[in-house]
Parts: sequence; structure tokens; C-alpha cells
Amino acid sequence: MEFEPYRGELVAYCYRMLGSFHEAEDLVQETMLRAWKARDRYDHTRASVRTWLYRIATNACLTALEGRARRPLPSGLGAPSDDPGAPLTPALDIPWLQPFPDARFDVGARADLRLALVAAMQVLPPRQRAVLVLREVLEFSAAEVATQLETTVTAVNSALQRARAALADAGDVGEVAEPDDPEVRAVIQRYMRAFEAADVPGLVRLLTDDAIMEMPPVPLWYRGSRDYGLFMDRVFEMWGPGWAMRRLTANGQPTLAAYAPEPGGGQRLHTLQVLTVTGGRVAHNVVFADPRVFQAFDLPERISSEEFRKAR
Repeated sequence: MEFEPYRGELVAYCYRMLGSFHEAEDLVQETMLRAWKARDRYDHTRASVRTWLYRIATNACLTALEGRARRPLPSGLGAPSDDPGAPLTPALDIPWLQPFPDARFDVGARADLRLALVAAMQVLPPRQRAVLVLREVLEFSAAEVATQLETTVTAVNSALQRARAALADAGDVGEVAEPDDPEVRAVIQRYMRAFEAADVPGLVRLLTDDAIMEMPPVPLWYRGSRDYGLFMDRVFEMWGPGWAMRRLTANGQPTLAAYAPEPGGGQRLHTLQVLTVTGGRVAHNVVFADPRVFQAFDLPERISSEEFRKAR
């Protein structure tokens, strides 16, 4: 019985449930171990291997979520700041939402992994969250989900209706353009060049009027191109020019690894920035500074100026 072909999609599922890539990997490993130990009890006449694995993974996720606080982004915790000079004090007691490294797994269609949707889903009770993903994303039937959750079809349909209503109240979590869209690539390329040149007016021209920047684990966030630009003035005053940017993707969105200049030459990994591009402008930038996030993306801690030039 082969379990490994399902690992990637199971990690994506557990990530949607928990909002943590590292915990998702651990729970899928636990799922595989449970399945292996129970393989003699598997009945192919009752469920496919895939359906059976999702039942095990769902139970593992629901157990892990018992009594657990949701994983938010800063914009989900309060109003935006109007002080671009506010202290950048991390809130390490909050279990922040993490990004998903696309390159680690072939997860097929990635729109349902976008950060805004995963963040909105964290507000749902765990069983509603499971019903929503199993029915809407993975397209299991109501009967299959009822079996996986040991409940009734009526209860599944009711939970799905409540989950949909809650997401509708969460605001705009609609579709975003894919990272390989030519317009998106052009915007990201211009953003990279402006960032590397410490060109704040150039960055601001690429933003929507109500662009959002947030920076977990710092609980601050800003709304509006003006405050975004003022904060970037502060960043470049602190670090200077000479940044290097590397392009990748996370959550099916364009993503940049930002390397800050070091006094002795070269650059050190500073942040991972997951961007949302709409209408030819950057509408949202979630800036991650957690070293554990960097590890998930297998990013080098430092790059030399020579390495950077060769990468170009």
C-alpha cells in the first residue's frame, strides 16, 4: 500500500487547517505512521486509500487544534498603526500564521492556499474549517466528509453553510493573479529594482492607494501607500542601499527574499515578503522575519556580492 504519493496534498491540507507549515509536516508524518500501523485494518471496499488517509489526517488536525489559539496575521488583531516610527517589538507569544513554500511540494492548483484565505479560515471553528476544505477545496462528497468526521450529511451541510457565511463576513479573499502572469511578473520585477535601489518613490508608485504592509512577528501593520512609503524610508535609513532580492513563490503568490547589505560586503537574509498583486499594483505585502520561516524555504543565510551578480 503506497502512502507517499499523497504526502504533498496532505501537507497542504494540514497547513490550511493549522496555518503552520512546520506543524503540517509533523502531522502528515504522524498520519503516515498511523496509517502504516493500521494498514491491516484498511478495507478498500469502504474507502479509497486517499479518503482513508484524509480521515486520519483530519483526526490528527482536530486533536492538535483542541484548545489552541488561532494563527493570525497582524491585520487580524486590530487597527492599523499611523506611526511609521513605532517600535518594532516582536510579539513572540502569538502563534503567527506562516507562509507555505510552494517549491517543496507539487500541490497542483494553489489559489486556495493564498494567505488571505488561509488567514480567514483560521477564524472558523476547527470542524467547520475541516468541512470547508474537504468539501470546497478537495471536493469530497458530503457523505465522504460525514464518514471522515463521524457525523451526518445534514451536519456537514450545515457546517459548510456556516463556514461560507463566516468567510463572506471576513471581507475580500477573492482570486489573485498567478505569479507567472506577465503583468504580475512585470510589477514584481519593477518592485525588486526599486527595493534594491532604495527608491521609495518608485516603490510607492507600484502600490495601490490602500496597500497593506504587515510584519509578523511584529504586531504592527500599516494601510495606505503614504504610510507604507514612510515606513520604507525608515527601513532604508536603518539599513541603507545595496539590498539584494530573490524571486520565489509562496501560497501561490509572488514572493521575494530580501537580503540586507552588510558592512563588510555581501548581504544577509532579512525578510521573506509575500505579495498580492491586483490590477497591476501591489495591494498587500506580508513581511516575515522569523528564522523558522526562512528554514522552510531553504534560503541561504548570506549571499556574496559575486553570487548576487551571477544570479542576475
